[in-house]
Amino acid sequence: MLCSYSKTESVDLEAIQGLEKALGKTLLAFSCQDIKPAELTDEDLAKISELEKKLGIVLVAVEH
Repeated sequence: MLCSYSKTESVDLEAIQGLEKALGKTLLAFSCQDIKPAELTDEDLAKISELEKKLGIVLVAVEH
């Protein structure tokens, strides 16, 4: 399963902001999808890791 930030158009922002105000806490909205991870070689992983470090992001290889 892979989760990422939800698109704000697809959630009720007023409801979330109301709950944030009531709780005095910041809430983050995530949406999850069932995704099959790709099988990678050690060489593939090293290349992905190198690019992640260069760009300062996380990459996830999945089957399509």
